[in-house]
Amino acid sequence: MRTWLKDIFKKDPDWISEEERLKVIENSSKQVSRGVFFATIIIITSFLPVFMLTGQEGKMFHPLAYTKTFIMIVDALLVLTLAPVLISFFMKGKFRPDHANPVNRFLERFYEPVIKTVLNWRKTTIAINIIALLITIPLLKNLGTEFMPALDEQSILFMPVTLPDVSNSEAKRILQIQDKIIKSVPEVDKVLGKAGRASTATDNSPISMIETIIMLKPKSQWREGLTKKSIIDELDRKLQIPGVVNGWTQPIINRINMLATGIRTDVGVKIYGQNLDTIATVSEKVKTALEGTKGISDLYVDPITGGKYLSIDVKRGELSRYGLTVDDINQTVETALGGATIGNTIEGRQRFSIALRLGQEFRNSVERIKRIPIQSASMGEIPLSAVADIKFEDGPPMINSENALLRGAVMFNVRDRDLGSTVKEAIDKINKTNGILPEGYFLEWSGQYENMIRGQQTLMWIAPIVLVIIFFSLYFAFNSIREAFLSLITVPFALIGGAYIIYIWGVSLSVGVAVGFIALFGIAVETGIVMVIYLNDAMNQLIKLKGNSSETITKEDLREYIVRGAAKRLRPKLMTVCVSLFGLIPVLWATGVGTDVMQPIVLPMIGGVLTSSTHILLVTPLIFLMSKEYELRKYGKLEVSHANH
Repeated sequence: MRTWLKDIFKKDPDWISEEERLKVIENSSKQVSRGVFFATIIIITSFLPVFMLTGQEGKMFHPLAYTKTFIMIVDALLVLTLAPVLISFFMKGKFRPDHANPVNRFLERFYEPVIKTVLNWRKTTIAINIIALLITIPLLKNLGTEFMPALDEQSILFMPVTLPDVSNSEAKRILQIQDKIIKSVPEVDKVLGKAGRASTATDNSPISMIETIIMLKPKSQWREGLTKKSIIDELDRKLQIPGVVNGWTQPIINRINMLATGIRTDVGVKIYGQNLDTIATVSEKVKTALEGTKGISDLYVDPITGGKYLSIDVKRGELSRYGLTVDDINQTVETALGGATIGNTIEGRQRFSIALRLGQEFRNSVERIKRIPIQSASMGEIPLSAVADIKFEDGPPMINSENALLRGAVMFNVRDRDLGSTVKEAIDKINKTNGILPEGYFLEWSGQYENMIRGQQTLMWIAPIVLVIIFFSLYFAFNSIREAFLSLITVPFALIGGAYIIYIWGVSLSVGVAVGFIALFGIAVETGIVMVIYLNDAMNQLIKLKGNSSETITKEDLREYIVRGAAKRLRPKLMTVCVSLFGLIPVLWATGVGTDVMQPIVLPMIGGVLTSSTHILLVTPLIFLMSKEYELRKYGKLEVSHANH
């Protein structure tokens, strides 16, 4: 029995020895090690623009960049160290050649005629690629721009603003009416509103600003065909109350905008100057210029005037007649209206102040305040009006300042249009309107637009540096400028698919889309390196067979071996592409919070991987063939990057 089993598992005499098998694994590892190393360097380098992002966009995408970088570093170390060891353990016995695999045979049967046709129709192939690349220019120009893809927070923040001098009772009435109307919409689950500020020094909201958080029911319970935008439009139509300017946003992004820029809407035009009345006039002119601009909604001026102040002006000439001082008047007013602490109460471990002031009915009008009694030593009890002028005066409801300058703002949200083109048209309208800004006053665009410009500027100056680093990495990988250029040229052709798919999907250009393109560039260059490695391997085989001379190598030989290098190792190249696609495509059908941010990142990667892989499989061998024919004509030999160095 033992002898019979030995006969079954006995190796054929023509099979390689153990030493030869390990030597093959070693040579194969060396063949790809250099490419893997520099591909890792290139992918890490391609994420440098993400590391350079600051502010909100930096906080969002830095974790992605760090995770990708650490994974690539560990992956490269494992490929160079652990993978060969595992291969030596598990890849034993006699293996079938590549053409014995039915998948390989099918791919080669389909691919070889295509690549041969491409090599025959050189000018046509290159022209098609260049035309496809040129078409992306108007496509990208026609795309809208925005700062970040809008995250659906599954809730709505309603922020109406009314007149600055609104009373507490009127603000309460408006709030109750609005909440009742909002709750009447079937898709609304809960409504919570507040007027004014919370009991904290960090919230400076006036009583005229109302904040209402609207929690929506699950989408499965919505009326058929409704979207979140249509719900907001319906609510906005129902909540048209005279004297109230509606504003619609989301809770999280609203707080981020307010903390980062001081603007609680998508975009704000800040007006700086030295006089509040002039700033108020300029703000109204800016608002008038912006009215009617497509995409602008919830347009209003941050109130600078209109606040009401109770002025108590002491008649100093009358004080001596009654034997009173200014301090006597101030103390009486403070106690009667504001309240004065007269003691403390202790309840267990808690301590509370006891404040004393006049009841509401004795201080709710100017006439009643005038009758507040003051005790005079010489004249007895006298009314407050005998020693003070009491009246209401207009003034600023709130004074905002930035960089030691007074500041006003005109605020608006952007709906049904992209942020970039909306603000661009708004800027053009203001520039064409004469007489808006007097001398010494200036405008500044803020909000999401400010963040968008900052992100664009960062990406614009770092991108050329990244391309230079990638080019030199490719040069060190192949020791050839032509082959470095051959691998780098896949980057613009990866742009083709990315541009097409985001145009078809209707996505605006944003920092998220830019991050998707950055990740795509690394994948495209990595796949290009794999192709160039195998094409060089085919050239090494040709040189071993016929020598490295134009007298022994013909154009037909070059064509045959380039087809062989491109087709015989088709499976690993397609695996590189498919791994990326299989990991990304499910995001397109994902639902839930965050998918609307992920899709703009993933879309250019999916489209770009498809076009870059097509370019690498068809055009890269063609350009490689043309470069080798040029080398044979000019130098009389081939310049080949050896895989085992």
